[in-house]
Amino acid sequence: MKATRRDFLQGGAAIVATPAMAQSGQASHPLTLWYRQAATQWTEALPVGNGRLGAMVFGGLGEERIQINEASLWGGGVHDYANPDAHGHLAQLRELIFAGRVAEAEKLSGEMMGLPALLMPYQPFCDLRLTFEGEGVGTGYRRSLSLDEAVAAVTYDSNGAGFRREVIVSHPDQILAIRLTADRPGKQNVTIRLDSLQPKAITESVGQDGLRLTGQIQPRDNPANSWSGSWKEPGLRYAAIAKVVADKGRVTAENGAIRVQDADAITILLSGGTSFRTYKDIEGDALGRAQLFMDRSITKSYGELRARHVADHQAIFRRVDLKLGEDTKADYPTDIRIAAAKTTDDPALAALYFHFGRYLLIASSRPGGQPANLQGIWNERLLPPWGSKWTTNINLQMNYWLAESGAMWETLQPLWDLVTDLQETGAQTARVHYGARGWVLHHNTDLWRATTPVDGPWGQWPMGAVWLANQMWDHYRFSLDEQFLRSRAYPAMRGAVLFVLDTLVEAPPGTRFAGKLVTNPSFSPENSYMLNGQKSLLTYGATMDLELIAALFESFTEASRQLGSDPDIRTAARQAMDRLPPLQVGSRGQLQEWIDDYPEAEPDHRHVSHLWALYPGQAISPSRSPALAAAARRSLELRGDVGTGWSKAWKIALWARLLDGDHAHLLLKSLLAESTLPNMFDTHPPFQIDGNFGAAAAIGEMLLQSDDGEIHLLPALPKAWSEGYVRGLRARGGLSVDIAWQGGRLVSARLRSNKTRKVLVRNLGRSVERNLIGGRQISLTADLSIKN
Repeated sequence: MKATRRDFLQGGAAIVATPAMAQSGQASHPLTLWYRQAATQWTEALPVGNGRLGAMVFGGLGEERIQINEASLWGGGVHDYANPDAHGHLAQLRELIFAGRVAEAEKLSGEMMGLPALLMPYQPFCDLRLTFEGEGVGTGYRRSLSLDEAVAAVTYDSNGAGFRREVIVSHPDQILAIRLTADRPGKQNVTIRLDSLQPKAITESVGQDGLRLTGQIQPRDNPANSWSGSWKEPGLRYAAIAKVVADKGRVTAENGAIRVQDADAITILLSGGTSFRTYKDIEGDALGRAQLFMDRSITKSYGELRARHVADHQAIFRRVDLKLGEDTKADYPTDIRIAAAKTTDDPALAALYFHFGRYLLIASSRPGGQPANLQGIWNERLLPPWGSKWTTNINLQMNYWLAESGAMWETLQPLWDLVTDLQETGAQTARVHYGARGWVLHHNTDLWRATTPVDGPWGQWPMGAVWLANQMWDHYRFSLDEQFLRSRAYPAMRGAVLFVLDTLVEAPPGTRFAGKLVTNPSFSPENSYMLNGQKSLLTYGATMDLELIAALFESFTEASRQLGSDPDIRTAARQAMDRLPPLQVGSRGQLQEWIDDYPEAEPDHRHVSHLWALYPGQAISPSRSPALAAAARRSLELRGDVGTGWSKAWKIALWARLLDGDHAHLLLKSLLAESTLPNMFDTHPPFQIDGNFGAAAAIGEMLLQSDDGEIHLLPALPKAWSEGYVRGLRARGGLSVDIAWQGGRLVSARLRSNKTRKVLVRNLGRSVERNLIGGRQISLTADLSIKN
């Protein structure tokens, strides 16, 4: 059968048809972001990536800009941030804080910052620019991003021909590939260029069909208000290679550019690399690495590259599917739907947002790359917001909540690799700054694995390692991966416990909890309180610290027993835990954020750090600790529903844990309407990707909650989602769960377990215990009976 012009324009999808496509049923409701116009600014462009290379596709008609990042291209260089003078001030700092002389303590903390006190920024790599000739004004324009295939596309008509442009960034082949086609021969006329914002980058032609961009990060003096440090020596070397393959036509090199004339179709490949080997070694061969990726890819056709890319992506993406009713607005462009979210409820848009979050994590965090940073992997600025670093007092951790319930465990490997490095640098900081064993991490890190206090007094928050160690334990609870526990999680947990044991101090006489063990210095990220009429940051024994430490001691006790390791440390941890102050309920019925019931300087502050034990922790729950859950609810009420994008995402999950689906949904609507950019990126403002990941994880939390040995089906289902299904969500205990509902009520569920075990299943006040056999599934009816 002859292919029609419509078939051609719709489809690179026809190039590859995998067995998974036929089996999943997802092809019947494609998950696509689409627009009727090109992007005019970066936050309208569409993101593609493979965890190492990221690209933003603008989709212009006369000129296409594809802005490219490489995950290891950062400012600065190999560096030890430890400050040898810091420990000498620690005792005095603690005395000042205990005495309530906080202003003096905060001034003194400036002597204890890392060297330097500002970390290094993530950098843009290069731009690939295509200038099209003789196409005239385009009509029928459509720009799209298929989440299911991870393909960005542009289609339009011009001068009697239909044009299609596709962009992929392949993980299996480590290459960016562009395919330009038309439904009439000889219509492709384009000039291809490479450039970069990096000073002294050099672009040159290589033969008649290639371009090469090379350079080295140059010294830079950044202003302090950029939250990025400066450096005096050249840093990482980088290289990009572009190769052009034309079907017929002519290819020539002109003035550092490649010109293609009268071709039927064109494939453009781009590879890239830096000299980064490890945080201690940047003497790699950037050009050689880029050439290796190109040599491996140039022998493959675009169809083969695309097929390998789509199959690799779908192997992860298709593990989970979510539908929240019929998508009655699929015919509306995505930016129009986002704009309408202010006044219209669009459940299918929420489902699309969930899938987009999973798509972004696959695209920005894969084995062999760096973890997703504040902007994932995408950044066009030499001075990005907050340096586009890894902020470890919520943002990095939030980036990976979705990886657990969303069944994307491969995406976690860069995070675990980062933690391995941070244990080394964090041990140095623990010794130099605290005279302590184990490892420590404060509120930010960068490519050079900084672990010291940075930025200002608020940098004196030594709980980052504790939080990440808890997150590793939670991954074990989801996966039941004994090898991960033994080789990855337990060493990190053990080191974090040792640091805490060495740095907890007795609250002195005259303080509220004299004789109890507290953290000092302490801080509730990134909030402040009023003390004697003055805005104050530093304190001792902030609520979040106590929650994080209690969770760590509990998990370490269980892990050490399970592995038969470190009984002495286990005993010390249990004894110290018994001496921690209890969580406090304040005068307004709220869960206190600080050791005393201080007034807040910003009552609607974006951080809700003291609610960590409700989510992502699990020590507070309506069923097990109703009084504390009520206090947490009151804290949320007092904080209000306003906030940055990522703050709303966290609050959605918190309301879900309080089993209030309608309030969670109210915040999700607010996030979609007020904190979502046209390309569906989350905005702080400006763009910050943790809100995408956090809100997607929170949607999962509305539909399924789990603890060891217990799962709760539809715990926070809002009235607005009256029917739908979710398939493949992961639950703690090695479980995978499918749920279907109608009329706001459970219809059926399927459970699959990694191991033979018992599980308590809950829904709407009912609970039953079910026996699961490893590797098999059971089906449950609406009343939780087993379906035969």
